[in-house]
Amino acid sequence: MRVLIIGAGTGGLCLAHGLKKAGVDVALFERDRTPRSMLIGYRVGISPDGSQALHSCLPPDVFAEFVRTTARPATRINMRTEKYKELLVAELPPQVDDTRSEKSVSRIAMRTALLTGLEDVVEFDKAFTHFSRNDDGSVTAFFADGTSETGDVLVGADGAQSKVRRQYLPHAKIADTGITTIAGKLPFTAEHAKLLPPQAEGAVTLLYGPKGAFVIIHVMRFDGAGVEDDYIMWGYAASHDKFPELKGLRQEQLKQVVLDMTPKFHPDLRRLFALADPETVFEIKVRTSEPLPAWKSSNVTMIGDSVHLMTPGRGIGANTALRDAELLCRKLTEAHHGKNAVQAISEYEKEMVEYGFEAVLASREQMDGNGAIHKPVIGRIVLAVLRTFLRVTNAVPVLKRKMLAKESTHRDHVNSPDEVVHAG
Repeated sequence: MRVLIIGAGTGGLCLAHGLKKAGVDVALFERDRTPRSMLIGYRVGISPDGSQALHSCLPPDVFAEFVRTTARPATRINMRTEKYKELLVAELPPQVDDTRSEKSVSRIAMRTALLTGLEDVVEFDKAFTHFSRNDDGSVTAFFADGTSETGDVLVGADGAQSKVRRQYLPHAKIADTGITTIAGKLPFTAEHAKLLPPQAEGAVTLLYGPKGAFVIIHVMRFDGAGVEDDYIMWGYAASHDKFPELKGLRQEQLKQVVLDMTPKFHPDLRRLFALADPETVFEIKVRTSEPLPAWKSSNVTMIGDSVHLMTPGRGIGANTALRDAELLCRKLTEAHHGKNAVQAISEYEKEMVEYGFEAVLASREQMDGNGAIHKPVIGRIVLAVLRTFLRVTNAVPVLKRKMLAKESTHRDHVNSPDEVVHAG
């Protein structure tokens, strides 16, 4: 059996490793010209689900290299107001081992690590255009350079703008969440560290401001030699209607937009915004998939954002893609050993659609521009209620443990909520 994968993102690379390790003939095609091209964003949070999938699919030496390139893991959740006042600070459960743990990794470092050992599998500068089915049951992928490749199975791992999805499931809809984000990055230095909110180093820091504004801060500290320089990244999000027209703005101007929208935020936070390297600043209008009716399975399928695009809320997009990759790898390996390939894909899709779109809905709860918190009057009430809830939860240990357990169920599907509460 020969499997063609379109897209060298996190899920596609994980799947390619798993299939190669299982002895399946696999070829992966990526439109980027080089491994470091077009990587939007700077940090990926790998959950226990994601760690387990990577450990399952990657050869031991590649998994070890991936772990080496990760940053120091977050040890707490740190929720505060836009003025740095504490709402809720909670220590995360201790890490069990590298195969089932939370990790922070830069996108570039992760792609570099996952490309290890796939030199004979991955081709860059291969922009997929369409596929066709052949009389013998095979499928052919065509590329913008005029070349084509034929295999027994085609997997779309080509992300939010998936051309595989557009052709295969043209009725699949992508919705605008009503949220715009602007993000930036600056070096981690002793002076910059002084500008961070309290307890931000070693934490996932979330700041809740007025009018539905939301800020996330990650501090990335690397211990592995030669991985990457330490850095701070921030992301500012609000509903579309709060932003001025952004079309055509340069990166320096995007940074100024954030400063203009946050005049009453903590001055140190505004300084972090101002210090971001303009070349690192980018803007995204957050989109998400809508629930998709079941379709008849074939030898074409998809993983990750190509089928269930989700918001950054809860940080489960990449991890769901990795979960897809591990599950599809198992099913295709069964087909490699004699099981009907379409039946194997059908079993994968039945399971993937259920958990994948549950994750879509869970992530959208965190980022919905139509939510009450973004409304002019009721938004102030909703924000006050949210802050009160977080402060009360912060003061009552049992409520704090239950909250952490609930959130962990979106990131760890091996441990039960009761086990997580006990561990906490």
